[in-house]
Amino acid sequence: MRRDNLREYEFTVIFRPEDDAYKNGYENLKKLMEKYGFTSSRDEDMGVRDLAYPIKKTERGHYRYMEISASPEKVADIDKELKLVQDVLKFLFVRKES
Repeated sequence: MRRDNLREYEFTVIFRPEDDAYKNGYENLKKLMEKYGFTSSRDEDMGVRDLAYPIKKTERGHYRYMEISASPEKVADIDKELKLVQDVLKFLFVRKES
C-alpha cells in the first residue's frame, strides 16, 4: 500500500457497556485494525456514558475514540466487518480536514 494513499480519520466506536463485552469488542477491533493495516496516533478510552437514544435496547455504552491513518478502501472493508461484531453498538469514521 502506498503511503500517499493514506488518509487521516477520527474514529469513534461504542461498545456494549458490560466489562466482558467491552474487552471482547475492543480485542476484535484491534485484530481487525491490524488485519487491515491501520495505524493509530491516538487511542482514548472515554468510559461508559448514557446514549442519546437506545441502541439495540441498550441505554448506555462504552465509548472509545481514535485518530487513525488508513486508505479509504480499507475503511470500507473494516466498516463491513464491524457491522458483524455483536459487542459494537455503533461506530463512525470521519475524515479529518487537511
